[in-house]
Amino acid sequence: MTAAEAPPLRLLYFAWLRERVGRAEEQVALPDGVATVGALRAWLCSRGPGFAAALAPDLPVRCAVNQDFAGPDAPVAPGDEVAFFPPVTGG
Repeated sequence: MTAAEAPPLRLLYFAWLRERVGRAEEQVALPDGVATVGALRAWLCSRGPGFAAALAPDLPVRCAVNQDFAGPDAPVAPGDEVAFFPPVTGG
């Protein structure tokens, strides 16, 4: 399968991340060389100031890949759903 034939990533942004990036969701082709959540987050930060403000490495942002919590080393593949959201606390 070529990159053009690969299914896109579905990216979801929740809470204040949605406000900073200016959208709730989008579909993008998985960029060459991006194979982990950490690499995806770094690539997204390079897309503009809104993304950098939402996904900078020092911000407390959680991630889920295909609805399972995922750390920066978790793999991402074409067709995955990747959600970014702030940490949630309860009490």
